[in-house]
Amino acid sequence: MINKLSIFDSDFIGVYVKVFKDFAIIPRNVPEETKLSIEETLKVRTAGVIIDNFSLIGTMIAFNSNGIIVSGLSGKDDFSGIDIGNRNLVILKDRLNAIGNNIITSDRAAIIHPSFTESSEKVIGDILGVEVIKSTIAGVKTVGSVAVLNDKGMLVSPEANEDEIKELSNIFHVPVKTGTANYGSYYIGASILANCNGVMVGNATTSIELGRIDDTFS
Repeated sequence: MINKLSIFDSDFIGVYVKVFKDFAIIPRNVPEETKLSIEETLKVRTAGVIIDNFSLIGTMIAFNSNGIIVSGLSGKDDFSGIDIGNRNLVILKDRLNAIGNNIITSDRAAIIHPSFTESSEKVIGDILGVEVIKSTIAGVKTVGSVAVLNDKGMLVSPEANEDEIKELSNIFHVPVKTGTANYGSYYIGASILANCNGVMVGNATTSIELGRIDDTFS
C-alpha cells in the first residue's frame, strides 16, 4: 500500500518521522489524523516525542529492531514513559547531531557518515547490533537523506553509480534501485517512509515516481 502524506504542510515527511517494521517515532504535536494515517498505512504502533523543542524527529533518530540511536541534542526525559519494546536506547554525544540524516540501517548492517568518531562508530554498532560501514551514497555523506530501505528493497539517489548500487545490494542483501520523490527530489530519505507493510510519500510525488517506488519496496 502506498499513500501520500504531508506533515505540517511539508511534503518532506521523512524529516519528521522515523519508521522501522513495527514501530514509528513521530512528533508529539502531529495532528491525530496524520498519526492514524501513519499507523494504518504502515501497520505500526507510534510513539510521540519532541527533541530539543523541535519536531524534526526523522533527522534526529536512527533505529532498527535492536536499538535506537538518538541525537545528542536530546535528553533522557524526551523518552520518559515511551514504550520502545525490547530495544536499547542511547543518546549519542557526537558533533554530528542529525543522526537520522547520518545513519541508514537495517537489522543486517548500517552505513554511517564517514566523519563519525571511532567511539561513536562502536556505540552505533553495539546498540544496533549490526556491522557498521563508514561510507557515502551517491557521493553524499548524509547517507540517510538520500536513501530509503526496507527488507524488500532499497531506493537511492539517481546520482549513485553502478558500483555503489552493487555494493549497497551486497551490504543490505536487497535489490537496490535509483529514483526520486516529491517531483524530482534526490533527497528521498526526507521524502519517503517505508517498511515491509507499506509506503508513504510526500504529496508532490508524481505517478511516475510512485511506480518506481512501488516497484522497489513491494
